[in-house]
Amino acid sequence: IKERLTDPVFYDKMSKLLDEIIAARKAKAIEYELYLKEIAKLIGTVNAGQEGDRPSNIKTEGQRALYNNLGKDADLAMRIDEKIKQVRPADWRGVQAREQEIKAAIYGIVRDEKQTEAIFAIIFHQREY
Repeated sequence: IKERLTDPVFYDKMSKLLDEIIAARKAKAIEYELYLKEIAKLIGTVNAGQEGDRPSNIKTEGQRALYNNLGKDADLAMRIDEKIKQVRPADWRGVQAREQEIKAAIYGIVRDEKQTEAIFAIIFHQREY
């Protein structure tokens, strides 16, 4: 739950998969051994923080979170990542004026207030920014 804030789309998907595995087990649709293998696979995916293929230029946790939450648009994720790293002031978290600088940079790329707020929430919880 705590890590969900860093990448909501990814963790929501992992939660849904876990619910499906549990439901299948309850329905006795899968053998116990297969059940344990599926749980182990899911835990490995969550611990690795990634799922499936992603572009080679998406390397960091922050980039991955942006990529996952921007409709898998690698170009947009990288543009936002680079812009945030350029404009972020030191110790910006919790300082409204500094946070506004970050939001302005995001808005300059996406041109949508709702999307800006959603992206900012993800960036706020990423350690690398």
